[in-house]
Amino acid sequence: MIKCVILDDELLAISYLKLLCEQIDEVEVVKAFNDPKIFLNEIGTLDCNLCILDIEMPGMNGLQVAEMIPDSKKIIFTTAYKEYAAEAFDLNVVDYVRKPIKKERLIQAFEKAKQLVQTAQKKDLIEWNTNIGKTIIFTEQIAYIKTSEIDSRDKEIILIDGTTIVLKNLSFRNLLEMLPAKDFAQVNKKEIIALSSIKAFSTNEIITTISTEGEHFLKLQIGETYKNTLMEMFGK
Repeated sequence: MIKCVILDDELLAISYLKLLCEQIDEVEVVKAFNDPKIFLNEIGTLDCNLCILDIEMPGMNGLQVAEMIPDSKKIIFTTAYKEYAAEAFDLNVVDYVRKPIKKERLIQAFEKAKQLVQTAQKKDLIEWNTNIGKTIIFTEQIAYIKTSEIDSRDKEIILIDGTTIVLKNLSFRNLLEMLPAKDFAQVNKKEIIALSSIKAFSTNEIITTISTEGEHFLKLQIGETYKNTLMEMFGK
């Protein structure tokens, strides 16, 4: 069941979106807001797993609101302006739906959200669309994950046998929620490592067990933002 909360400064837009949601199976609208500040005051106490945010709002826009929402809650953006798409995906959201919203498009967004919620509950596997179609990947087989150099919305998973699989249109924020927290760590903005793939580490660098050309091993630079979390995971 998707339990969603709506934030839009236009009451007519809220009414229309609620009407669409009521027509979709396994979707419940918990509450709707037309004021970002009131929304942020209450979102932490509401029983919901998805927030539908309008981007264009006076005072505080949806992009700013999204940065203050707990990571456990998924986000779908709605807007009439296509120029926000890239920035929206940089914030690791489930989907970006253009206004006027069509029921069929909203259903697609909810399906993506359901996949994320269900996979997060399983933790021992990832089920997602990849370069080889819809794929199930067992997390114990994952050695390393990096942002694709071809399209930053895609993520490349390197398995322990060296196989590479490309997850299509999936953010690190949502990907980390799918992975067992005790087994994986984000090293910097573009890389995640399985703790089982770490050979040695310092405060600035991780040496992995992953082979590279010339019989060397892959080294990862630790970003400042992630140092404290990593040291805590290593008991330091």
